[in-house]
Amino acid sequence: MKINVEVDCTPEEARRVMGLPDFTPVHEKYIAMLKDSMDGVVAPDMLENVMKSWAPMGDAGMSFWRKMFESPTKSGD
Repeated sequence: MKINVEVDCTPEEARRVMGLPDFTPVHEKYIAMLKDSMDGVVAPDMLENVMKSWAPMGDAGMSFWRKMFESPTKSGD
């Protein structure tokens, strides 16, 4: 027997039904910091420290992402 259930709701409604926390303020703060760092308002080191605390596996995770982002710029090496 196969039963299909289709639920039509927004991501916000789904989050509330499942009881997940609302990280909208955190996301908006992160995006604002990212934009400010691109404009030179926030020091890149500060943004890197925030990312380290959020990244899985801490320093190892940050090292992985740093290598991924730096590899296109070092392709001539």
